[in-house]
Amino acid sequence: MGDAANIRLATLADLLAIPEGERRHEILDGTLIEKEAASGRHGGAQVRIARRLGPYDRRPGGRHPGGWWFATEVEILFEESQVFRPDLAGWRREHLAELPAEVPVTVRPDFVCEILSTNRRSDLIRKKRVYHRHRVGHYWIVDPAEETLAVHRWHEDGYVEILVADRDEKVRAEPFDALALRVGVLFGEDDDDD
Repeated sequence: MGDAANIRLATLADLLAIPEGERRHEILDGTLIEKEAASGRHGGAQVRIARRLGPYDRRPGGRHPGGWWFATEVEILFEESQVFRPDLAGWRREHLAELPAEVPVTVRPDFVCEILSTNRRSDLIRKKRVYHRHRVGHYWIVDPAEETLAVHRWHEDGYVEILVADRDEKVRAEPFDALALRVGVLFGEDDDDD
């Protein structure tokens, strides 16, 4: 029992003490964890999601939906014991005038996307709980192994899964439902619209 009382939780200072060029870490439930190297499929899905959301990454108006800022792999402080580097995060421009320069970002995102890999359990359970507690409005989970997209919407009782689609489907996925998305494009298919 004495050992448990002596366990020191990792802090933001511990994270920031790692040189920036070597810092691929998160603090999850007070534990400093180095993120695993991403596979080609993981990295490919990440860049394709960011590319597909490009029409939203601008001021609203014109022929594109607009209204969002996006960033990949930025450190976001949710709590001292919860500092994550989501695969992709988005902020509505009405909530954030510009992307912050400080590290970590302290403004809660409106959207987070995690791409499953070796951290599968954390993304599906532990991080999901933190995102919900901090009212992240939409949480996407992309699974390159199963080639699926799951979209969750915040609700006070927990995230509600509002969409699950596989690579053969074309969907309108909240909160980016102004444009259709062919799920297979996230996993390497060419898009007919390109």
